[in-house]
Amino acid sequence: MSCSLLEFCRLHELKTVRDYLFQSQKNEPVEEKNQTENDLSWETSEWESAWDSGENKEEEATSATMVEEEPTGQRSPWLQDCVVSLSPCSDLLVVAREQKAVFLSAKWRTDDGGREEMTLAVSWTGTLSTDEGECVSSSICIPLASQKRSSTGRPDWTCVVVGFTSGYVRFYTENGVLLLAQLLHEDPVLRLKCRTYEIPRHPGVTEQHEELSILYPAALVTIDGFSLFQSLRACRNQVARAAAAGSDVIQPPPLAYKKWGLQDMDTIVDHSSVGVMTLCVFDQMKNASILGGFNASVKGNPPAMSQYVTVGGGPYTGFFYAVEGSSQPLLSHVALAVASKLTSALFSAASGWLGWNKHKNEEEAVQKHKPKVEPATPLGIRFGLPDSRRHGESICLSPCNTLAGVTDDFGRVTLLDLARGIAIRMWKGYRDAQLGWLQVPEERGDREFSPSTSLPRRHALFLVIYAPRRGILEVWGMQQGPRVGAFTVGKHCRLLYAGYRLMGVNSVTSKGWQLHTQQVCLLDPVTGALRTVNIPFHLALSDKKSERAKDMHLLKKLTTVLRSRQVEPDILESEAKSALLDIKHPAIKKQALESLLSNKNAPVSCLTNITSALYDTLQQQDPEEVDPALLQLCSSQLKLLQLYTDIQHLHSAADMEACSKNQDSLEGIEDELSRVGPTLQRYAQLTLRPSVSFAQDSPDSTLPAQVFLSQMECTEDEELRVIRCSDTEWTQLGNFMFWGCLCGKSPLYKVCDTLQQAGISPQQLLSLLLSVWLQREKEVLQKPEETVRNLHTLLIALSNMKGAVEESWDPQSISPWWQQVRFTCIQSHNAAAALLAAFVAHRATKASITSRADSKLQLEWEAVSLELEQWVVCVRQLEDVLVLQTLLLVPPQGAAGGAAAQCSIKTLLEGGTGGIADSVSKWVFRHNLAPERLKEILQKKEEEDEKLEQKAGEEGKEPEEKSQEDTDRTAELLVAVCQRFPHSLSPDLLFAHCCWEYVVQWNKDPEEGQYLWCAVEHLKLVSSPHIQLGISAMMWSTFIVKRFSAAAFLLEKVGKAPKDRLCRRDVGMGDKAMTSFLGCCVQLLQILMEADSAVEEVPAPELSVEEVWCGAEGPASLAELALEQRGVHYPLVQHHCLVASLLHAAMTFSLKVKPLSLFDSKGKNAFFRDLTTIQLMPSGDMDPGLVSQRQEFLLRVLSGWVQAINDPSSSASGTRSPSPPSSGPKADWWPSLCLDLGSLLQVNPDILRRHLVCELYNEGLDPRAEEVMLEVEDKDVLGSQLLVLTGQRLSYSLLHSQSQTQAAMELLARLPPTLCTWLKAMDPSELRCPMVPLSQTSRLVGRLIEILPENHAQYSLALHLLEAVEVLTTEG
Repeated sequence: MSCSLLEFCRLHELKTVRDYLFQSQKNEPVEEKNQTENDLSWETSEWESAWDSGENKEEEATSATMVEEEPTGQRSPWLQDCVVSLSPCSDLLVVAREQKAVFLSAKWRTDDGGREEMTLAVSWTGTLSTDEGECVSSSICIPLASQKRSSTGRPDWTCVVVGFTSGYVRFYTENGVLLLAQLLHEDPVLRLKCRTYEIPRHPGVTEQHEELSILYPAALVTIDGFSLFQSLRACRNQVARAAAAGSDVIQPPPLAYKKWGLQDMDTIVDHSSVGVMTLCVFDQMKNASILGGFNASVKGNPPAMSQYVTVGGGPYTGFFYAVEGSSQPLLSHVALAVASKLTSALFSAASGWLGWNKHKNEEEAVQKHKPKVEPATPLGIRFGLPDSRRHGESICLSPCNTLAGVTDDFGRVTLLDLARGIAIRMWKGYRDAQLGWLQVPEERGDREFSPSTSLPRRHALFLVIYAPRRGILEVWGMQQGPRVGAFTVGKHCRLLYAGYRLMGVNSVTSKGWQLHTQQVCLLDPVTGALRTVNIPFHLALSDKKSERAKDMHLLKKLTTVLRSRQVEPDILESEAKSALLDIKHPAIKKQALESLLSNKNAPVSCLTNITSALYDTLQQQDPEEVDPALLQLCSSQLKLLQLYTDIQHLHSAADMEACSKNQDSLEGIEDELSRVGPTLQRYAQLTLRPSVSFAQDSPDSTLPAQVFLSQMECTEDEELRVIRCSDTEWTQLGNFMFWGCLCGKSPLYKVCDTLQQAGISPQQLLSLLLSVWLQREKEVLQKPEETVRNLHTLLIALSNMKGAVEESWDPQSISPWWQQVRFTCIQSHNAAAALLAAFVAHRATKASITSRADSKLQLEWEAVSLELEQWVVCVRQLEDVLVLQTLLLVPPQGAAGGAAAQCSIKTLLEGGTGGIADSVSKWVFRHNLAPERLKEILQKKEEEDEKLEQKAGEEGKEPEEKSQEDTDRTAELLVAVCQRFPHSLSPDLLFAHCCWEYVVQWNKDPEEGQYLWCAVEHLKLVSSPHIQLGISAMMWSTFIVKRFSAAAFLLEKVGKAPKDRLCRRDVGMGDKAMTSFLGCCVQLLQILMEADSAVEEVPAPELSVEEVWCGAEGPASLAELALEQRGVHYPLVQHHCLVASLLHAAMTFSLKVKPLSLFDSKGKNAFFRDLTTIQLMPSGDMDPGLVSQRQEFLLRVLSGWVQAINDPSSSASGTRSPSPPSSGPKADWWPSLCLDLGSLLQVNPDILRRHLVCELYNEGLDPRAEEVMLEVEDKDVLGSQLLVLTGQRLSYSLLHSQSQTQAAMELLARLPPTLCTWLKAMDPSELRCPMVPLSQTSRLVGRLIEILPENHAQYSLALHLLEAVEVLTTEG
């Protein structure tokens, strides 16, 4: 709550600015100037060091260190030689020197720490002067208000006004585009100042007009703000049109200005235009008497006058008054920069459309012509402050226009009262000082306790003085106030004070605006930091008699004591008590008390003693002088501290007398516990897995009193209410109150009585109790019987509190009290703790209803109520959830598998009727349970169900078999879950959900083809064709068809099996995964066709849900969606299955084919359509060309299969193909598939069989060839083909074998010439396996003789071959 310097912007390009402005100078003159500056700094004498404290010296040393690290040019005070001006919105900075200028605009950047910060970056650099020898002498940045209705106070754009030594005043945009130039006087421009509209704070204050004032050595020009605003807008619009396309020149309105010749003053260096003022009658009569003598006449109404104050010499300060109406405003022709083509290259290029693209000499004549300069209206000085030796250097007007600060060459700062024209204060020792003003509004909370709160907000005025010789920035309170702040800053800074805001604002447009302007900014050229001064309002009151200042000092002292951790508790208590009692202001006293109560270092006894002392002090005061809110705060906090102390004492006391009385009978609950005991043990084992936690987050850590106080509040009825916070803090509070009772370490009834007397509602206590019970489930399960007994006692005690269970409650209706317990259990994910709580609450409810029924009816009949029915359903649901959650907690073997899924009654009900099966299917996926293994487990469950029907008495043998493996225990657990959910987890539904889960996971990572294969295998196990059909259709349309069509188009485009890169690009998976994917597509479509055929034979299944889970509300289950699917068009499915088989074969055997080109136009159009629609399918005889292409493809598939089954290397291929072995290139079903495809593709199957026989013989696989040969119909053609193959074998044996025997040569000589010639014509190189045993060749020739008819042309050749083979066999 003291003065502070806040950095809001940083300039990172100051070196760039300096290098640009000083690039013509060498380093040597700069260094000489720096040395001279150091030599002349003798005025920093020893007495000035008294201003600096020890902290300031340290900061100064740090600043000096930073300066030393900068280069030589940076250390010199280069910024003092520049003209610097900052927009009051801090979004534009202008630095100019001589003819050059740099514009820096606001931008946001991210620093090294990742934080956003504002910076001023160079947006434009260039030369401003146009006339020879002129230099920049002054500049200001004027933000212009937006005229849009949606504006909230941000400027539309900023105009840069620059004055030159030639007398010119030029106006630029933020991008350096010249708008207009004015020559209003032919002397150098000394200073530019601006006044903008300010909302009057008090009624009767004269509303000041906006204006721009320009000071010359002997003249003062004031330009009306409204006229300037309109002219600048018009010029900017003209520039925009010129930049766009070009248009006619629009003459902007002329500038209205007044020009005064200031007389009777020797030298003028600075000025302030105070504004329009009206004298009171006394001052009017006084002035008339002084000026006109005794007989002077006085007008009835005092005239309005504009006041101007100048500083310089002879006199030191001059006061001028211009009576309104004494001079008519002059109208200036606006010299458009566009017309005169001064500096902008943009307008140089656009000069053609202006109509002035004349000869060069004419242009020069236009530029050399100067506008007419109007003469000034003489204005004599009214009075001044004469001081012949003192010369003023600058004047700075206050925001309220009543005070001004003046600096002079004697190192003094003088404070002027402008209304009276006198100096009222002077500071010395401030040579080259720079001034600024800060007007601080009163905080809204400062006058809450004032008797006249309807008064307007007060404003405090502060003068900011920057002394560059000493490097200190001071803040002084006005008018006679003390120094309220001092900061050690650099010696080369610039204090930037605008003294105005936005131009173009009036009393109408400013309503609702939030003007974001900085009043005073300090620019440090060493660090580039732009900082503003923040001053609290109360410092204006900080004299020796200000109670608030003393209170703030005490609050600061208290805060310092509380922050120190090494203070003894006694010292802390005494210091804090004295400070708190000495504070007078109620708001600050309340703030101090809240700070004390939230401090973690203060012990509870200290807090209690201090609060009690404050409360006693307030009680002794006059009730009218005491703040009721502070008294209420003390009372409530004392009550809370007492409650905290009592509870802590009860938990720490060894009073077990009351605990021994809590041994309630748990009849009924013990039976329930023994029944669910095995499941609870298994659940506890799974939840006790090691996990990482932090010590401070441990539930056994004590609850600090400060946290307790922050979670409790006192209501107006003197009752306590727990503030609902985060679940962790809520559980922490419940742990503090009840965990000792649940463990049996604290007296239950005493704790409950204490809480009840404190006034906490039973409903909140119940919520806290259940929260800690559910969250500390692991500890509860370690001693379930003891904790359950204590919970029962606590629940009964809370139920008996006033306001818990309504006295008028009818057992036939739902009780809100017990409904709260049920609702908490339903929402909890801690299944075991929730079930135990439900057991306890069920028993307590039953006892309560029975006692009520006994007291009313006195009957022996058992009371039946709706409440008990609700508990029965809830307990049954929680038992189901416990078994299901136990299954879900079982970790997968060999892998972490991620966090286990959490379930509760609420999540299962919200998941719909398929939520349970969905949870189990996710568990099956996590465990990677094979489909066949899942089928075995479910069959085992059906067998056990049959045994249970025969023997209903054998239920307790499961937990005794501890020697079984984990897999068997997991299988038993899955069986138990399925038994509890016979409808929701029926085999068909479980297989369907597993299928869907696997295909969803495959869709996330298509490279894992095993997932899709498992999905298809699960789908095969679904027995209902209706569900199978629906799931298949949804799988196809949702996940498969898009990738399937992409694969088909890719093969069609490439014309062969694509490379891995192309597959990943178009289909999203590698080539191996795509092969597996196409195989799964074939199986899926086959399942779809089979299910469609069987649908009419089997009725649709009826889906049902367990009775206690009938209230499920949520999305429709997967089975329901499957049954709602429309029937498919069987020929269209078959059509897709056909092309899927072709694609799979092409990818498997890497064949060249364009699969879609094997179909006609009808077949192509039918592809990838919705399977439920009826499409125009191919019919009739197909084009022979297409049939021959199909036949060629199938023949190549058969050849590829034959080569694959005889290739030993293909079995050892190290690919990560996820396909099972039965679907690879060696699968036995490829020949039958080709034959089936042949019949569908109108290819003669006999040709395929003959080709297969020949390929098998060619590969040396004679036994397989003989099996296929039996099915060949055209034996003659086959015989001719095999005769050639036999000849090739004999030719290889007799002619081409390297081991030719003499017997073979003799045999060749004995052969008939025709056979010899025929054998020599054979080419054995066509055989892939020429080394075939002679016995197989002999058998082949025998087959030839059998299938060739005797009248065949080559029958005799076959007989000769038979003889030759027999001879070879005999002699071999």
